[in-house]
Parts: sequence; C-alpha cells; structure tokens
Amino acid sequence: MIVGSVKEDASLDKRISITPETAQSISNLGLKIFLEKRYAEHLGIPDENYKNVNFFDNPHELIKNSNLLAQINCPSTKLIESFKENSILLGILNSDKNNESLNNLLKKKVNIFSLELLPRITRAQSMDVLSSQANLAGYRAVIESIYEFEKAIPMMMTAAGTVPAAKVLVIGAGVAGLQAIATAKRLGAIVSATDVRAASKEQVESLGGKFLTVEGSENLETKGGYAKEAGEDFKIKQAQMLEKAALNSDIIICTALIPGKPAPRIISEKMIDGMKQGSIIFDLAVTQGGNSAYSETNKIVVKKGVKIIGMSNVMNKLPVTASSLYAKNIFSFIRNLYSKEKKQFFINIEDEIIKDTLIKEKN
Repeated sequence: MIVGSVKEDASLDKRISITPETAQSISNLGLKIFLEKRYAEHLGIPDENYKNVNFFDNPHELIKNSNLLAQINCPSTKLIESFKENSILLGILNSDKNNESLNNLLKKKVNIFSLELLPRITRAQSMDVLSSQANLAGYRAVIESIYEFEKAIPMMMTAAGTVPAAKVLVIGAGVAGLQAIATAKRLGAIVSATDVRAASKEQVESLGGKFLTVEGSENLETKGGYAKEAGEDFKIKQAQMLEKAALNSDIIICTALIPGKPAPRIISEKMIDGMKQGSIIFDLAVTQGGNSAYSETNKIVVKKGVKIIGMSNVMNKLPVTASSLYAKNIFSFIRNLYSKEKKQFFINIEDEIIKDTLIKEKN
C-alpha cells in the first residue's frame, strides 16, 4: 500500500503533510511513500533527507499510483482527475467551502477523510489538527500584534521613567485563545479574556488572565466542547461589557469561531472608535467573516489610528513547526486507518474517528 503527497500551492500554504521523521514512521508500518520532487525544499528540507521514499516529477502520476493521498488542503480540479477508484484523500478539506470538488471525488468513489471533523475524544487527541494548528496560531497572533504595536509590552522601571505594561484582551478562550493568553503573559502584558463557555473561566485564570463575563449569562457550550451561537440578549450585554474593555486595551486578539457557521461579529465600529490610537486588533477569524469590524483578509486596515490585522493563513509565519505537528497528526490517523494484519487500509465505520471524519455526498 502506498501513501503519497504532492506539494501545496506555496503562495497559499507553505506547510507539508509528511516530514522526514513521519516518513520513517509510516515506512515502519510497512507502507511505501511517494512524494513530489522538491517536496519540502521551500522549508529548507532537501529530498535527500527523506529515506525510503520514491520521488515523482509528475504529481498526476503520483496520485494515480497512491492508495492514500495526504494533503493540507483540498486538491485542485486538475489533480482531482487523477484519483483512482477506492483511493483515500486525507486532509483539512473544509467540506462547506469545497463542496463541488469533494462531490466530484465522491463520484469517482474516492474515500474522503477531513480531519477538522474529528470527534473530541481522548483517542483522537494525537490526530487533532485543529488543536495543534490553533495552538500555534494563538502564539503567532500575539507575536505579529506586538510587531505592529511598536511599543514595549512588559512594565519597565528605568531612571528615565516607568514604561507601563501593555494591556491585552483575548476574545475566545479555546486552544488559540489560551495560547495567546499564555504568550502575552510570558511577555509581560496584563491580560484579560472572555468566552461564552463557563468552563473557560478556570482555564483563563490558571494562566494568569482576568476572566471577563456577562452577568447572568448561560453556559454556551456544545457537548463536543465548542462554543455555540449566543442569543440576542447575551450579544447586547456582551457588547456593553466589551466596549468598556476595548477602551482600556492596547491589543485585542480575536479567536472566536462557531463550527460550520460564519464567525460571530464581536468588535463593532463603535468599539474601535473608542480605542486608543496605536492600538491593535488581530482577527484570527478573518477567513470566516471575522470577529471585528473592518477586518479584511491579508490586509492591515487602519481606522482612526487603530490597526485591524487579518491573515488568511497564520501558519505561513511558522510553517516548519506547523508542518512538524500536522505531519504527526496525519501519521496518527494513518496508523489508525491501516490494518497491519490485512496489510491494507480498513474503513471500519464502527470506529467513531473513522465514522465522524468520513465525508458523504452533499446536495
């Protein structure tokens, strides 16, 4: 059985799905590996670093000969033509955005697994791409914000005077938000955070952050541990609370997402109008509509001296680390999917991980 991977469009995504380390692990399962030539050269990893791997000039030939193709994103329309019947596609495939492409693959009887659909169970933690990538996104969002802030972050007492600590507000205390809190605290900022899930309070405070909450609010958390959409009354109270918090914030990191829905609009034009000049808003939710007014994908928009930053793929700022973690997620899924006894990939629909990540045709 053969596991293959072709290069992503590096202008959109610099990450890779198979590193030299995980190539060896996959090989140890008894699987062969096919990669496109100069697969990771853009990350400073030459083909020579991969052992027991066959390299292809032509990505179409590679796909035709692979039983499983491991990717980051949904393949292009041209590449889809090369998939063979009963082969497997594995990646972060965003079925809502790539409905037509995935349906074309399903018509070719390709088995599609999308890792963002993984159930939140203990056994799936090693495959959890959303957590591994969001963790890095939260970290990098703080670093990028500090770069644009152009002021010192920690309090400094000098003979020339005292430099006050920067105040950072994190909206959304999921994996990305918690890492943003931890990073900002390590750098000496005064950090506060808010989230619609009641369980987040303890997590925020354990990292040294102050938890901001809407009085009398209910716990807006799904059984899967994700945030769910708030009611109108909550949104009004949240806006009033955040308006006060925004006035005192130097940097706001937005991380709030609702699975399968547009990102909730949390930072309004009015809030931005009241912020200090030189303040920063980093909107990690920009590709799903954004948590902040004025945020635009891959742009820094300046409104009344406030910079609103939107990046389509923060992972491109640290692709080597992101690839290392993602490749380990991919390997863990392949290991769960491959039967050493049968020496083939086995789609066990009774396995919760397999069942939940397997994509079915949409209308």
